[in-house]
Amino acid sequence: MKFILSSIFIFLFINLSQAQRINDLEKVDSIQRIIADTSIKDSTLLADAHYKVGEIYRYNFLGDSAYYHYQKAEKLYKGTRDKFKTAITLYGIAVIQCNEKDFTGCEVTSIEAISLLESLKETNEVQKYKSFIYNNLGLAFGQLEQYEESVEYYEKAIELKKKLRGNNKATLVNSKNNLALSYKKSGRYDLALEEYSEILGDKNLLVDRPEVYALVLDNYAHTLYLSNQREQLPDLYLNALRITDSISPKGYNSIIINQHLAEYYNDVGMKDSAKFYAYSAKDIAQNYHNDDYLISLFLLSKIEEGDIAAKHLKDYVKLSDSLLKVERRVRNKFARIRYETDQIEQENIRISKERMWLLIISVVVIMTSFLLYLVIMQRNKNKELKFIQKQQEANEEIYNLMLSQNESIEEARTLEKKRISEELHDGVLGRLFGTRLSLDSLNFNNSEEAIKTRGQYIEQLKDIEQDIRKVSHELNTDFVSGAGFIDIIKTLLDTQTQVYGLKSLLQYDESIIWEDLSNKKKIHIYRIIQETLHNIHKHANASNVDISFKLKNNVIWLIIIDDGSGFNVNKTRSGIGLKNINSRINEINGTLAISSQINVGTTVTIEVPIP
Repeated sequence: MKFILSSIFIFLFINLSQAQRINDLEKVDSIQRIIADTSIKDSTLLADAHYKVGEIYRYNFLGDSAYYHYQKAEKLYKGTRDKFKTAITLYGIAVIQCNEKDFTGCEVTSIEAISLLESLKETNEVQKYKSFIYNNLGLAFGQLEQYEESVEYYEKAIELKKKLRGNNKATLVNSKNNLALSYKKSGRYDLALEEYSEILGDKNLLVDRPEVYALVLDNYAHTLYLSNQREQLPDLYLNALRITDSISPKGYNSIIINQHLAEYYNDVGMKDSAKFYAYSAKDIAQNYHNDDYLISLFLLSKIEEGDIAAKHLKDYVKLSDSLLKVERRVRNKFARIRYETDQIEQENIRISKERMWLLIISVVVIMTSFLLYLVIMQRNKNKELKFIQKQQEANEEIYNLMLSQNESIEEARTLEKKRISEELHDGVLGRLFGTRLSLDSLNFNNSEEAIKTRGQYIEQLKDIEQDIRKVSHELNTDFVSGAGFIDIIKTLLDTQTQVYGLKSLLQYDESIIWEDLSNKKKIHIYRIIQETLHNIHKHANASNVDISFKLKNNVIWLIIIDDGSGFNVNKTRSGIGLKNINSRINEINGTLAISSQINVGTTVTIEVPIP
């Protein structure tokens, strides 16, 4: 079984003596007084104080407190435009983020720090912190099991550390061990063994840094185990454990070695030894980091059997869930700290931006609204003018038709007057003249036959009187009254029905005096019939259409009936055609009624008052 070792915490524990943790914690109160002194206006002094407190808390594993002070220092350093101190503060933040498993945040912060250092002159200090940041990125990507990126950053860190002035042996060994660890986790055991062998080849390492020697020896032994080269096992493990216990009995570094021994003995079937070392690792891990305790529980669930194994597995799952929640809370706390430290600065920036954008948006909205208003008004005006022009052209067309029809009527009237004149002259007057002459010849004759003849002539005079009355009546009656408008409607029907393939029937009440109706109403009636015929053709699929004009109580009733498909009057939406019809009816103070039946037909009834 592969164990993902927490190298971050291992090396932090190795360097505890260098951090002087207890003494530094005693210094925090005095430094905090500097921070709390409101009379101090020196941003650099305050930033240095926050940075020092952040460093002390970081080395004492108080991540949230360290993060808060680092954030304060970062903002102050940025305000003074001190790129180097901003970068090393970001490095401290990135280490905390890596420790708390906020690997995405760690990567972002580290890249920002590297970018700042890249813009500076390549001094020894700049190169040193760049190597530290690369090493931290290697740790973060190793925890994410992205070993290619992890190896790449470790190699960059090692390359920089080799070029540093002074004694950098310790930090170089740390990075090499981390590189070998990534090789091991990624299954490149030969490369890992090569790196570990090089580190262990330093004869002074055991004397100068025995805790590091034991750690590297354990990693070397575990790599042999994973690569099935077990001739030197478990002796190498036991040797590493003896060195660790000689420095700090039951110390943190012994947890991993005990776990490796338990894993080895379980693999070779020595259950008692496996249980011994597994429980030893668990007992020690209880006093340290929960990740190692979690690994010990999982290992015991594999070594033990039955209910005991199930209990350890249950405890493992429970603790794992708890750790995930803790990690989430820590990340949320970091986000909240960053938010709180950024709040005032971001609020000022936000307000300034909001004011600027509000001004820009207001101007744009006003200008856009004004231009849109002008465009809409102009478009509506154009539409209105086009509609008026179209209506005028249509009205002129109908008016010309009516004028043409009136000319025909006048011509017919002239011909009729000529006919009546001829009839009076040739017929009635001739008969009167002949009768007068006959009566004159009988004036002096009183015979019975003459009296009888005069009686006959008197009857003829009566007939001639009736003929004169008839002609007089014809002259008093306008024989073409209304015929002009009806003829226009007939022409419309003949033209439209032929185009639409319809059969039409026109009926009209001859008592309607069309001259009493204004030209405006005639034009609208004409257009209504035209629009209705178009709708019948377009929507009704009809074969026949009947149109009739009736006069009731001084109101003209126009009724249009088709035998088309019909429609649901309540559900059908009003189209442009029906809207035009309604508009025209409103213009002439008329009324509209539509009734329809599916597959039967549609009846349109329009009432138009004559006055």
